[in-house]
Amino acid sequence: MFKDKSTAETLKSTRTYGQFRCPNPTCLDRLVPKPGEKTVKCPKCGTEWRVVWLKPDLPRIRGPVWETNIEIARKKLEEVEKKGG
Repeated sequence: MFKDKSTAETLKSTRTYGQFRCPNPTCLDRLVPKPGEKTVKCPKCGTEWRVVWLKPDLPRIRGPVWETNIEIARKKLEEVEKKGG
């Protein structure tokens, strides 16, 4: 199947450009920001991430959007406190 390709060429064919995985360790869903978008929100866990574009088709995560993620954490803590107390 891959006899005519080197290992590097085989790995290159499996790369996904224009997308990345959610860094939330409980999620890891694939995120696909629209070209030029500054932030992307995970549809699965709701966390929001700042995006930097290295090339027009190559996004990378720059870091979390703290306001959104703190609000998600606060709501989760309230749920846990209600169940436990």
